[in-house]
Parts: sequence; structure tokens; C-alpha cells
Amino acid sequence: MKKLTSSIFYFLFLIYYLTLVSCSLDKLSGSETAAFTVAMWNVQNLFDAQDNGNEYAEFRESAGWNEEKYRARLTTISQAISGMNREEPSSNGNTSKQTFPDLIGFVEIENLGVLEDIASGTLSKQGYNWAAFANIPGSPIGLGLISRFPITDIRAHSITIIDETAPRPILEIRIEPRGEPLIFLLCHWKSKVGGEDATTVMRRASARVIQRRIQEIWETEPDTPIIVMGDLNENHDEYYRRLAFSALLIDDPDAAAHVAATSALSAFSTPSASSAIPDYLLLSQEIPPRSHYFPDGIPAFYSPWFDDISETGTYYFRDNWETIDHFLLSEGLFSDSGWKYSGFKVVSQAPFTTSAGIPNRYNPQSGRGLSDHLPLLLFLNFFP
Repeated sequence: MKKLTSSIFYFLFLIYYLTLVSCSLDKLSGSETAAFTVAMWNVQNLFDAQDNGNEYAEFRESAGWNEEKYRARLTTISQAISGMNREEPSSNGNTSKQTFPDLIGFVEIENLGVLEDIASGTLSKQGYNWAAFANIPGSPIGLGLISRFPITDIRAHSITIIDETAPRPILEIRIEPRGEPLIFLLCHWKSKVGGEDATTVMRRASARVIQRRIQEIWETEPDTPIIVMGDLNENHDEYYRRLAFSALLIDDPDAAAHVAATSALSAFSTPSASSAIPDYLLLSQEIPPRSHYFPDGIPAFYSPWFDDISETGTYYFRDNWETIDHFLLSEGLFSDSGWKYSGFKVVSQAPFTTSAGIPNRYNPQSGRGLSDHLPLLLFLNFFP
């Protein structure tokens, strides 16, 4: 496989730059069709078999981690991806057969080589000929994507606040199936380990980086469809669960009043100030997404978690389901032409789940299981 390594010094608010690599995997393929499927999956610490000193303890040779276990896990994950095949819902009540996802975003993978191994193994005939990966130098894990369509642009963004760097970057890619752009921002925001309130500042900082980047994109390409995806470590209804200023906020009068009462966003009246960039992502329950209670000019995103209350979540913690894995959709995915949102699904069947219906967590000692997160599928249709 041919690798292309690039260093991008693209500075955002208090930027800290990172390792960014992409590759073209052998040949181009991926037929353009009217339907496009995206998968997103936190695969729970997918390390290769090489010790480089950064791995978590249980994934080192001294703990029994080896090439055999790594290859077995790759096979299990690839076979599970093959089982994602399903019928796609459509607005007219009909269904059309879907094969493999056209784009897959992975969270918690060690390096680009792991992506290459996934794409060239059991999935080698499925046309995942493009890949992108990013991480913070020295970090044990990063995030990446494999695609059936050429990646025409790739960037990575991160942030440092008071000597603390967001543990994973935001990986941005652009693809143009059917000649129409789609921009994806793959994220893994800081977890709540260390306390919800104490860690919120880093998640809000990551949200601000996204807001700034969206402003930059829309300055030259208004209404270009943008999809924020990944493990954001906050629920779509985080505000209702905590009644606190979180990085994901619902367009709700009480939430808006809560934000307005804080000093963090008091600079809304001075758009030129850096603090005028919102440090949250605004979620709307409307299609297309709209903001009714927050200041003008703040983009709203639609969360498919609002679609169907039968979808319980992707992560099971302390006997409760959480919706911390996301696709957040900009207004451009609800226009009359181009790429348009058509459906969403949690992959909640075996082997992704146990007999109890919860995520089939991977155990590095036994080699059993898949991940402590369930994957998400997003469906788009193209309208000329």
C-alpha cells in the first residue's frame, strides 16, 4: 500500500498540531449510486502487535498481547462490519438493499497501519481504497476513516488549554461522491473520567474548534453539508440530564437562558472577539434544524437521536444507556437537491451485543468480544 504522509500547520484557536497521515490504498473504486451509507464505531482500543511504549498496559507483549491476538481481533471486527448489511429505510416506505458502508469512521485505533490492515484483510474486496488517520504525538490511540471514494482534502485540528491538550484531534475530510461535496468532522472528545464538571471545559473547547472551522468553510462555501461524527462523550440530551452548561445543548429556552447567564458567552455582542465563537454545538429537534432560542448566526445541527425513541443508545454505563456516539447533521443535508438525510440506525444485534442486549465488550485477555460501544449507521440519498 502506498502511504502519503503530510504535515499540515493549519492554525485554529490556541492550536496544537499533531500527526496527520493519509494514504491511497492501491486503486480507486466505489461506484457512484443514489444512496450513500456512513458508519461510525468506537472499536475500543484497537492496538497492533508492535510495542512502541505508548500502549495501554493490557495491550503490551508483557501482558500477553501478540500478533495472533491482533490478527484474530482484526478478523472479528471485519466480519462484524460485513454483518452491517441491512435494508435501508426510505421516505416512500420502500426499501433498497444496502451493502457495505461507503465510509467508516473509527475511534480508538492506534495508527494508520491498523486502518490499512482492516481495509486489506477480510474487507479487501469492498473497495476501501482511501484512508485518513490523525492523533496527538505520543497519544496511545487516535481516529481515522476508510472510504470507497477519494478523499479530496484532509485536515486535523486540536486545542490546548492551560497546558492540557485535547486527547484526540478532530479529523476533517472532504469527499465528493456524484460531484457534490460532503465534509466530515470525526471526533473523540474528552471523556468524563475525572468528573463531569472538571472535564466539560475540554469538550466545550473542542466544540469551539468545530464552530470556528464551520464558519471558515461557510465563508467560501455556504451551506456545504457538514457531518460531525464520533464519540463526543456527551448525550444528545446532556443538558436535560445535568441541567448544566455542556458542550452539546438542545435548542430550548431554559438552555438558552442558562447560557446567556454565564460569562463565557457574554461577548456575543462583539462578533470580532474570539470568545464570540460558541463553545457548544446546538442541537435542534426540527427538520431542517433551526435555532429559535439562541443568538442569530449560531448553526443548528439535527441529531438523528431525535428520530426514534426506540433507539436506546450505543454505550451502557452503570445500568443505563447513553447516546454519546453521534452523527450531527448541518442544514445542508435537508435541502431539495444534493445529498439528503434519509435514515439512522444503531447496529444492535449479535455479534455487537451480548445475549443481554448490551455492547459486547472486548476482553484482551480472553480475546473475546468486540467493543464496549455499538456502531451507528447513517443513510443519505442523492437528489439531482
